[in-house]
Amino acid sequence: MAALPRATLPALIARFAGRLKFPQLFLFTGILFLLDLVIPDLIPFADEVLLGLITLLFGMWRKTSSPQVTTPGDKPPMKDVTPPQD
Repeated sequence: MAALPRATLPALIARFAGRLKFPQLFLFTGILFLLDLVIPDLIPFADEVLLGLITLLFGMWRKTSSPQVTTPGDKPPMKDVTPPQD
């Protein structure tokens, strides 16, 4: 399988982050995770695992669909709830 060209990787990340509720928070935790992998620590891999899980959590947190905006003059459609006549 061929690797993706480098120009498409930032575009894919930007498109993915655009659908998130907090894209800046996802980017911040992702960068913090990558920095934490490079800097040595006392308990190996404990904070890397936690930051990785938090980054995945923020990555799965999608925007909710916005409700339809109605103007004050709009009326909801009438529903016929009367039982049928025999």
